[in-house]
Amino acid sequence: MASAKPAVDYSIYLVTGRDLLPPGKDYLESLEESLQGGVTVVQIREKTADTGEFLEIARASQVVCRKYNVPILINDRIDIALAIGADGVHIGQSDMPFSVARRLLPASAIIGVTCNTPEHVAQAVRDGADYVGIGPAWTTQTKKNLSPVVGVRGLKELLAPLGTSGVKSVAIGGVKSTNALHCLHGAVSTIGHTLDGLAVVSDIVASPQPRDAAKRLAVIVQAFKSTRFNSFSLSHSTCVNFRELYTPEIIKASVGKLLNAIRTHAPLIHQITNTVVTTQSANATLALGASPIMANAPEEMADISKIEGALLINMGTVQALDGMLEAGKHANLNRNPVVIDPVGVGASQYRKECADALLNTFQATVIKGNAGELATLAKSDEVLSKGVDSVGSGFADPATFVLNLARRERCVVVLTGATDWISDGRVVVRLSNGHPLLAQITGSGCLVGTCVASFCAGASLVAESREPARELAHGDMLTAAIGGVLALTVASEFAAAREDVKGSGTFLGALIDELGALTPEKIAQAAKVEVL
Repeated sequence: MASAKPAVDYSIYLVTGRDLLPPGKDYLESLEESLQGGVTVVQIREKTADTGEFLEIARASQVVCRKYNVPILINDRIDIALAIGADGVHIGQSDMPFSVARRLLPASAIIGVTCNTPEHVAQAVRDGADYVGIGPAWTTQTKKNLSPVVGVRGLKELLAPLGTSGVKSVAIGGVKSTNALHCLHGAVSTIGHTLDGLAVVSDIVASPQPRDAAKRLAVIVQAFKSTRFNSFSLSHSTCVNFRELYTPEIIKASVGKLLNAIRTHAPLIHQITNTVVTTQSANATLALGASPIMANAPEEMADISKIEGALLINMGTVQALDGMLEAGKHANLNRNPVVIDPVGVGASQYRKECADALLNTFQATVIKGNAGELATLAKSDEVLSKGVDSVGSGFADPATFVLNLARRERCVVVLTGATDWISDGRVVVRLSNGHPLLAQITGSGCLVGTCVASFCAGASLVAESREPARELAHGDMLTAAIGGVLALTVASEFAAAREDVKGSGTFLGALIDELGALTPEKIAQAAKVEVL
C-alpha cells in the first residue's frame, strides 16, 4: 500500500455491483465512464465472487482508478486489499472487527465503517475510523439484510456523534440523483456538520450512461458545497447579522411586493388538502390572485409539477399518501416551494408515520402547524394534541422552539395560534394579528397554509426576476411565510369590523372578500410584526 494516507474527496463514492450492470454493458467500461463523470472514490464490493475472481476484478479496477487518480477501497476483504495494495477497506458491523483490521493494515490505509445507529458512529470515532457510511437513507434493493431505514431526518442524528472529530461521512442506501439534494440539505447535525459525500450504487452502475449519471450527482454535490445553500449557520453572530436584514419595515414592504407578484402573475397553487376545506381553500387562493388546482392522483404529479407555482400538502384527511409523496418529490425536482400542514398529526400513529414518510421523502420549504402538531413533529411533550386541536398551556418558550425546529428540519417553521411565531432557524418573527372569529370557523388553520403557499409562489416569481437578490431557500421563503400568515390574520381583522358580519357564518364570506381586497398598503398599516 502507499506510504502516505491519500487525501480523499468523498463527494461521489461509488460502490460497485456487477450484477446491476445493464445488458451489454462491460464492467470496466462502466467503471471508467463513471470516473469520467465525476466519481471521486471507488469501493469494490463482491459479495458472491470467490477469492481468485475477486482478486482479478480488484486488480483490473485498480488500473482504471489509478488512471484517474481516484482512491480504491475494498469491501470487507482485508486479504484482497493487501494483495493489490489498495488505498483502504470498508467494513460493516458484522465484518471483521475494526481493531483487527487496523492491526493487519498499514497505518496509511483508509478504514471506513458502515454505521446504522448513533452508537455505531460513536464507536467508529473512538476506534479511529477515517470515515463512516451512515444510513440507510432510503430503501434499497442492492443489499440484503438491510438495517431499518433511518430516513434523511435520521441521518442528522447519526452525524451528531462525529462532533469535531474530523471523521468524514457519506450517506448510504438508496441514494440517487433525484433525492441527492434533499439528502445533503436535510442531513445536518445540530452543530452544523454536513455530509462529505454520497455513496451510490444502482443510480450509476445500472445506468446505460454511467458517465452522465455520475455527472448529474457530481453537479448536485458541487453546487451544494459551493453555495450558501449549505451554510445554514447556527451561530449567534450570524443570527444577529441576519436579523438586521429583517426589520418590521423591510418585512412589510417585502410582503407587499409578494402580494403584487401574486396578483400580476396568478401562479398555480397545487393543493392536496383535506376534504373539509377544499372549497374555501380554492376561494381563498382565488381571492389572493392565485389559481388553485386540487389534484391528488400520483399519475399526474409529474405533469402538474411542471406548471405549479407552489405545492401545499395538508394532512387533514390522509387519503392520498401516494399522491402526496409523488407531488413532493416532483416539486423538489422542479424547485417548487413545498408547504406541509401536518393537520392532526398527533391524533394517530398512522398520521405520525405519514408525516415521517413525507418529510423523509422530500424537502419541505415551510412546515406550518399549531402547537400540538409541531410538538408531535418535534417529539416534545410540552403540548398535547387532541385531534386537530392543541391542549395544554403551550410552549414555555415558543421562539426558541420554532428556531430549533426550523434548524432541525432545515426549513421555515410557522407556529400558529393567538400569536404566530415564524423562524427559518436564524431569526424569529412574532406576529400578533388575527381575530377570535377565526377560531369559530372550520379550517382557518388550513386557510393559513393556502395563503402561505400562495405567497411562496409569489416569492419564487420575485426571485426569478432577481428582485430582491435574496437567497431563495431561506430569505424569500421566510418573508413568504410571514406574508401568508399576515394576509389571513390582517384580512380577519378587516372582516370582523364589517357591519354585515354577525357571527361565524357571515364572517367566512367576509374573510374571503377581505382577502381579495387586501393591498400592500393595508398590510403595512395593520401588520403587527416583531423581529426577535
